[in-house]
Amino acid sequence: MTGSVARMSEQTSVHPRFAAALADLGIADVEVRTFPDATRTAVQAAEAVGCELGQIVKSLIFEADGGPVLVLMDGASRVDVGLVRAELGAETVRRADAALVRGATGYAIGGVPPFGHVTAMPVLADRGLLAHDVVWAAAGTPHTVFALGPKALVAHAGGSLADLREQAR
Repeated sequence: MTGSVARMSEQTSVHPRFAAALADLGIADVEVRTFPDATRTAVQAAEAVGCELGQIVKSLIFEADGGPVLVLMDGASRVDVGLVRAELGAETVRRADAALVRGATGYAIGGVPPFGHVTAMPVLADRGLLAHDVVWAAAGTPHTVFALGPKALVAHAGGSLADLREQAR
């Protein structure tokens, strides 16, 4: 594992908006790891952290009936867009493009954290995240991740639990 570890008291590598979100949520002692190489994909993040792929939280932005929605999914699974549509009661759901992701969250794809966005939006979290004691999510940049218990992560994100993962065919 080739990364540096920083507690929130050492915010040199933490995205300022994400650091402010942690402070606003009262999360004082969270482990943030910074890596020299980007961890834009779940596979890259799991390799860098040294954890199971399923412990990585993907923060994915979708567009549902014209508005952004955040879906939190474990790194080993894919989102079933039909299940998201049904959960939201939406007519249309599609993956957001890079411009919508940045506009809704304030972060670039590959660094979107589960909270601390510039726009309030619905948040759905796949129940599969609860299978782990600790999960790792992006901390605002493609080079940083942080660890938190999945129940706390979903609660801080304001998420609703649902079954959203694509089933094997």
